[in-house]
Amino acid sequence: MPDKRVEDDSELQVVKAAEPFEVFFRREFPKMVAVAYAVSGSRWAAEELAQEAFLRAHRSWEKISGYHKPGAWLRRVTINLANSYLRTRVSEVKALEKFALRRIEPLDPHPEEEMEFWQEVKKLPRRQREAVALHYVDELRTQEIAEVMEISESSVRTHLQRGREALAGPMSEGGSS
Repeated sequence: MPDKRVEDDSELQVVKAAEPFEVFFRREFPKMVAVAYAVSGSRWAAEELAQEAFLRAHRSWEKISGYHKPGAWLRRVTINLANSYLRTRVSEVKALEKFALRRIEPLDPHPEEEMEFWQEVKKLPRRQREAVALHYVDELRTQEIAEVMEISESSVRTHLQRGREALAGPMSEGGSS
């Protein structure tokens, strides 16, 4: 990559060619794990989040390496991923709390049917399964599900509809496939 010329306070500076991604990775990875850990609170998640941030950086390294501070871009991506992880975890905890409370109360006179239902939900594609769980367990509205899943409300409605359609067959047949 040739040197770039950048104007700074009416002086012309020569900015050196971008460093190789491998050098950037080795220097920044431990720092990104620490940042992700500080935001997410999970060591396991921190490593995964840092890896995801670096994967995104690697995909666009030609562009990102030209930034004045590529480390700042990487930190923002890492923080955004950690915040997204936290939002997801909070929703999961809320869903588990609500589900646990429902299990204590004898609301369903046919718990075996409930188990069959959730076994069928597990067979759905990931996004349909997530939307169904957030809607029926966490009782989130379409807009809230869209925020958690980071997709549009129309996509949430599509995933819910397809999930309902997929579940209608097995459940109407008494759970047998």
